[in-house]
Amino acid sequence: MFSIFKKKHKGNIDLSELGADMHSHLLPGIDDGSPDTNVSAELITGLKDLGYARLVTTPHIMSDMYRNNKDTISDAYDQLRSSFNGSEPAPMRFAAEYYLDDHVDELLQKNIPLLTIRDNWVLVEFSFITPPMDLKEKLFALQIKGYQPVLAHPERYTYLSTNKKMYDELKVAGCLFQLNLLSLTNYYGKPVNELAHYLVKKDYIDLLGTDLHHDRHLQALRSSPILTDHVRRLLDTGKLLNPTINF
Repeated sequence: MFSIFKKKHKGNIDLSELGADMHSHLLPGIDDGSPDTNVSAELITGLKDLGYARLVTTPHIMSDMYRNNKDTISDAYDQLRSSFNGSEPAPMRFAAEYYLDDHVDELLQKNIPLLTIRDNWVLVEFSFITPPMDLKEKLFALQIKGYQPVLAHPERYTYLSTNKKMYDELKVAGCLFQLNLLSLTNYYGKPVNELAHYLVKKDYIDLLGTDLHHDRHLQALRSSPILTDHVRRLLDTGKLLNPTINF
């Protein structure tokens, strides 16, 4: 059993037993996350103060908005690391959050390696308005190429509240589910909060992520003591995979 009170950290919650955060937008200037290295450093320090020992940052790759690739992400990562002058606040590596569009299909067809959270785990998302008609086919295409799909924030696709069997089908299809921590509060609104608790009760959550974009997210985490009990209960199941992300 895990205990969330082993260490004292700044803020109202201690996330040290999670070990790793695997969803964030910390690299400067390449998506809707941190705009520059100074903000990146502040966000990384804030996550460290919450107890995280390792960070996997996951900039968006979205063909019609954030046309990132390994080179643009690696360049931003190197720029950030250089700004630390050898005193990096916390161990960090990069992956990506892939929007399931035709660009992902093209990457798979060309056998271009995807950026993974751990081993073969690929963080994916889709529209908050409507899912792609060929969602299952896209996920299967990832699996055929040897990847493990990790669905980012399934609770934020609120249209699934009237089609909850889709969650069952996605789990049967082999998806891992990553819940945003702030969804366990009312930060994103009541519908998201209700779906988050529904997925927790279904025992469908494999990973927790901050999805940190800016200081408002960080402040919301710091000021949400209700997360302490939620995280402890999820850790105590022994099923959360965050502690297995090591580097």
